[in-house]
Amino acid sequence: MKHKKSAAMLLCAAAAAGLLITGCAKEPSQTPDISPAASSVVSSSAPDTSDSSENLASQLGSLESFSAVTLEGESFTQDDIAAKDATVINFWALTCRPCIAEMPDLAAFAGALPDNVQVITVCLDGAGNEETVQSVLDEAGFTGVTLVAGDGDLVDLAWNVIYTPTTVCADSEGKLIGKTIIGGQRDLEGTLLTAVNEVLKDGGKAEISLEA
Repeated sequence: MKHKKSAAMLLCAAAAAGLLITGCAKEPSQTPDISPAASSVVSSSAPDTSDSSENLASQLGSLESFSAVTLEGESFTQDDIAAKDATVINFWALTCRPCIAEMPDLAAFAGALPDNVQVITVCLDGAGNEETVQSVLDEAGFTGVTLVAGDGDLVDLAWNVIYTPTTVCADSEGKLIGKTIIGGQRDLEGTLLTAVNEVLKDGGKAEISLEA
């Protein structure tokens, strides 16, 4: 389901069709909620665009300058992206069944990675639903970073996500490399490993294989 919303909605999060409506007119010190992008991106029938030259992740934006709040209330910024050679970013929503269905496989993939690669998730409707988000992650066994609010490039990127789940890969500079991975994948591990190795190869880093 495609979404078209004005930029003004970034500071006034109106969620659609059963999603929580978050607070408008936040204090300047608060980071804007990233749930507006979740309000109409949920789709279990995303098109297969894996062979399209127009499906480049870089067209969605970057993560070169942003700040975010994790599920635990901690800060996560571009410095945390810079600390790794490659970062896998998975955008999902609580209302997206395919997102939740693939979470255990995403957790297994994250747990098998070497220290120079990380997986983070962005729950687009997570703000105000933190307990539910934590329950989903606990059941899936995902122990990595999950973001529920943010600003800067993260919000811009979230607004450009059309379907969930959507996964992209960033290099240490926050630039998105390779294709956008849209929808549930039959071979999630293989798809993500190929994407990570494309980032590493682009940055002159050694490719990886998953730990046993």
